[in-house]
Amino acid sequence: MLTILGFAMIATFLVLIMLKKMSPIAALVLIPALFCVFVGKGAELGDYVIDGVTGLAPTAAMLMFAIVYFGVMIDVGLFDPIVRGILRFCKADPLRIVVGTAVLAAIVSLDGDGSTTFMITVSAMYPLYKRLKMSLVVMTGVAAMANGVMNTLPWGGPTARAATALKVDASDIFVPMIPALAVGLLFVLVLAYVLGRRERKRLGVLTLDAVLVEEKETVLVGAGSGKSPANSGTSGPGLPEGPDGDDGFQGLDPHRETLRPGLYWFNGLLTVALLTAMIMEWLPIPVLFLIGAALALTVNFPHMPDQKARIGAHAENVLNVSGMVFAAAVFTGVLQGTGMVDHMAKWLVGNVPAGMGPHMALVTGVLSIPLTYFMSNDGFYFGVLPVLAEAGHAHGVSSLEIARASIIGQPLHMSSPLVPAVYVLVGTAKVEFGDHTRFVVKWAALTSLVVLGAGILFGII
Repeated sequence: MLTILGFAMIATFLVLIMLKKMSPIAALVLIPALFCVFVGKGAELGDYVIDGVTGLAPTAAMLMFAIVYFGVMIDVGLFDPIVRGILRFCKADPLRIVVGTAVLAAIVSLDGDGSTTFMITVSAMYPLYKRLKMSLVVMTGVAAMANGVMNTLPWGGPTARAATALKVDASDIFVPMIPALAVGLLFVLVLAYVLGRRERKRLGVLTLDAVLVEEKETVLVGAGSGKSPANSGTSGPGLPEGPDGDDGFQGLDPHRETLRPGLYWFNGLLTVALLTAMIMEWLPIPVLFLIGAALALTVNFPHMPDQKARIGAHAENVLNVSGMVFAAAVFTGVLQGTGMVDHMAKWLVGNVPAGMGPHMALVTGVLSIPLTYFMSNDGFYFGVLPVLAEAGHAHGVSSLEIARASIIGQPLHMSSPLVPAVYVLVGTAKVEFGDHTRFVVKWAALTSLVVLGAGILFGII
């Protein structure tokens, strides 16, 4: 019964948010609360929620201060050169912009943190998508898949968890998987090319001059009619409502009051130091971003009213993302507290045909795709993976093969409603979570299968 209710709860949540019948925050709170009552453990709901909130509180704190930090870095102009560089490559061509999104997300993913990757990627690419009226779900989908493949880095989380759970070395898991993961990343780039061609066909290719002329005409028409341009209110934070100037289309207004060109190198070095400290694990990530945000605000905006203004400017994103994380704590708390997630995992593992025993690595790879979507990484790697490894041992399959197969599902996992970073992605990109889910699930699952197929072809799995 718990197995059926667990799957029913997840299915109900996904259907309601994809059909936009409920907001993600409401669905994350009300649906698990209702199912908790169905299970007959309504009296323990408070304990489950508190356990979930306790587990996710450090993540929520990290996201809050990370949003403030990177918001300030955007305000002061740290990423403006990146936007201009991408623009020179993209040349207002939707195909190049989508491919550029995948490349940028993959490069920034080297820091091992999904939230950081999404904030930087969206900050750089959002202005281009808005100016050319491109599909924002294409941006979020491509960024999530590129980050999902790169999330398998030893310091990214899943590989370290698999190594810890099965008591093997993380490098022994990751290094042999590099060819298969490279194929997966190449597939994401090819997919970005295909999606970019689709956008190019829909929108056409414009020169920068044509874009600027169109914007000037829009501004003049709006001024002549006494109304604002139709798209002026949708440019997003920090974007100009009209042309940017002679070298235009830089994505971020080069004349905004928050720019701090004299502190560019300080901000760059602070960001590099912050990311280095995060990768080297000198301090917990929430502490690093707390300190980084405080330093960034103090140095760039020494006057108290300016600091309050910057915090206020990013308060909406902070509230949306942190609120979503705490709402997700209700979902995960009920799933784990009621035992639904354990029963679901045992049911799936128990239904593996006996004849598949010698192929448990393949089974693990296939199961990792849905399980890491419906479960947290901790739940899968510390709860399910040891069971799969034991089943593999009985048929001579090594723990290393099982561990390598277990990271297959990460391209889909990064769009799971249980991953806090995905709310940073959709929140900063102003995309509905349901729209993102409906678009990305099929492509992300296919990317995972491509990595699995490459692993089998190269004899890694």
